[in-house]
Amino acid sequence: MKILLVEDDRLLGDGIRAGLQQAGFAVDWAQDGRAAELALADEAYDAVVLDLGLPRLSGMEVLARARAARNAVPVLILTARDTVPDRIAGLDAGADDYLVKPFDLGELQARLRALLRRGKNPAEPVLERGALRLDPAARSVSWAGRPVELSAREYAVLHALLLNAGRVLSKAQLEEKLYGWGEEIESNAVEVFVHHLRRKLAPELIRTVRGVGYMISREPA
Repeated sequence: MKILLVEDDRLLGDGIRAGLQQAGFAVDWAQDGRAAELALADEAYDAVVLDLGLPRLSGMEVLARARAARNAVPVLILTARDTVPDRIAGLDAGADDYLVKPFDLGELQARLRALLRRGKNPAEPVLERGALRLDPAARSVSWAGRPVELSAREYAVLHALLLNAGRVLSKAQLEEKLYGWGEEIESNAVEVFVHHLRRKLAPELIRTVRGVGYMISREPA
């Protein structure tokens, strides 16, 4: 799942980005309001973590312009402003949640997971393919009733392929879901994650379409 982090404090932003990446999110980090506005216009994000005190364009202006453009992406506001009128103003402007600095990274991650559950597809069903079962709400995977432990990025690859069952996803499309701006991508990263999934689940589950990408069939083999 891909997050747009908008925070101009480099130390805080670096810490938030690292914490979210460790939790399995792909993170793009914009450090001013104008960069955030351009990012939202160019790319679809699963959620936005938005500071209010930004250079070039305030967080409140970024939020207002996004909503005026009918962008319904879930937005969690980060701010040092801890007054009730400030919180009301942010929520009335279209924010979905509000977290006051300083905060715990674990709470930020939990609030994002909650936003994603009730966001674009709040009733996203359990995904099943033969013996495979993936529960997006619980972020759990099982094979023939047996829980399977996956890394955050293995889970992200499997989830993307299941959501697009019957369609081929290219290596670049999968990388887009796994990495944020500036993250170093190893040339064989996707191949490694697919190899791990085949080993942990079933060799025939993920099909390689040579020269194109990977897919999971609509129906179990």
